[in-house]
Amino acid sequence: MSTQQTVRQQYDEIEESEALGLDADKAEQIVDALNTDLANAYVLYHQLHKHHWNVEGAEFRDIHVFLQEAYENMEAGADMIAERAQAIGGVPIAGPANQEEHATIEFEGEDVHDIRTSLQNDMEAYATIIEGMRDHIQLAANLGDPTTEHILKEILVGIEEDAHHIEHYLEDDTLVDSASN
Repeated sequence: MSTQQTVRQQYDEIEESEALGLDADKAEQIVDALNTDLANAYVLYHQLHKHHWNVEGAEFRDIHVFLQEAYENMEAGADMIAERAQAIGGVPIAGPANQEEHATIEFEGEDVHDIRTSLQNDMEAYATIIEGMRDHIQLAANLGDPTTEHILKEILVGIEEDAHHIEHYLEDDTLVDSASN
């Protein structure tokens, strides 16, 4: 690790972008919202990844593949959010401890649950994330930042799709014979 200690920008400071024309006060509010979305994305990313590793049962393969797609989607969205926060003059939240502290969802913990419980926990996290992102889309619109509004809408489409798939996995209808459990 380098011994040089030059800090280019403090985490909680906004550097106004002349190119984007978004004043620092508006950018600060948007960066704070984006950092919440980013923190939520990484908390859920880790939880989905955990479930991907630990899923068992008759529907293992389909759920295993879906969970990989879901955590990859979450990571891709997180990257877009972080890059937008940086572009408008902020510093994206990067450390796991800060992400957990800044998130509005909680990681379910290290214990391994049955897949139905795991997916239920994921669906609840998705619901909280979706509600928050909708609020942040409106915030960006109200502050005159259509680009952030567009980016969040694009990410939200994928998040809602994955949440909808989880909802289907949790339905009672299954090809698995309940007598075999």
